[in-house]
Amino acid sequence: MSELHRFLFDGLPVRGILVRLTDSWQEVLARRADAAYPPPVRRVLGEMAAAGVLMHANIKFNGALVLQVFGDGPVQLAVAEIASDLAFRVTAKVSGDVAADAGLEAMLNVHGRGRCAITLDRADKLPGQRAYQGVVPLHGDAGEPLQEIAPVLEHYMLQSEQLDTRLVLAADDRVAAGLLLQRLPTPGPAADETRIGRDEGFNRIAHLAATLRRDELLGLDADTVLRRLFHEEKLLRFAALVGDDAPRFACSCSRLKVGAMLQGLGREEVDDILREQGRVEVGCEFCGVKYRFDPVDVGELFTPAVRQAPGSRAIN
Repeated sequence: MSELHRFLFDGLPVRGILVRLTDSWQEVLARRADAAYPPPVRRVLGEMAAAGVLMHANIKFNGALVLQVFGDGPVQLAVAEIASDLAFRVTAKVSGDVAADAGLEAMLNVHGRGRCAITLDRADKLPGQRAYQGVVPLHGDAGEPLQEIAPVLEHYMLQSEQLDTRLVLAADDRVAAGLLLQRLPTPGPAADETRIGRDEGFNRIAHLAATLRRDELLGLDADTVLRRLFHEEKLLRFAALVGDDAPRFACSCSRLKVGAMLQGLGREEVDDILREQGRVEVGCEFCGVKYRFDPVDVGELFTPAVRQAPGSRAIN
């Protein structure tokens, strides 16, 4: 069962979040079984799903967080989208062979042009107001290539929030999991005086987190992971998000939206597809659901409602 745990370190300005996506992650892979991604792509998508949920749970805002990685390798694009209620969906566009041991560089950053974009699209933004987007390269400060998504996101959060952050991510075909630790700001005139102590405290916690192995993050339950890492620290834990409140897979596609997309293409282009294929079929890249429109459906799409005969079929 998927779950999310928030906690603080008593006496230290450090917060943490641990997420485990189990049944929800398995549902994502099952829905795309007919077009299964190569194992390294599944892994990076799982890590992006876990990271996106952690980042959204950390900043808590009303809207969608969209994490995109795009580049110049056999994986042209990988996307994780997380809604306000932590519902998530992922997809990737693969255009070439992906080696079984491929890392981030071999998949997305072959010629150094790979980028990671994080978009915060508020649900309550005003008309004309644009979503916030931050973009960082897929390499370190010294230009060295990065093989994992975690340090890329750490760099983004340091730039955007000015807060040190550590991420530990892992995914396989059963579980997508992640641990986020972040140093909190200390406001007020005493901030400079306590900076050294804050640095030492966060560095100690980050060092402990770095000892967490991939197999432990995937195979151990949340309580065991936190006890294994921080048994000498006093944790203040909040109520866990489990069951109906836990992060879950959900897709926002619908027949109505696909119909609107076809209307945007125009009648002539849609009719060309009908002549070639006998029907129009559009598959959702996130959940794999296929929407089919026969000639009657297409006719209704391009016939104003006031002119449709009684009993015409709706597209919802």
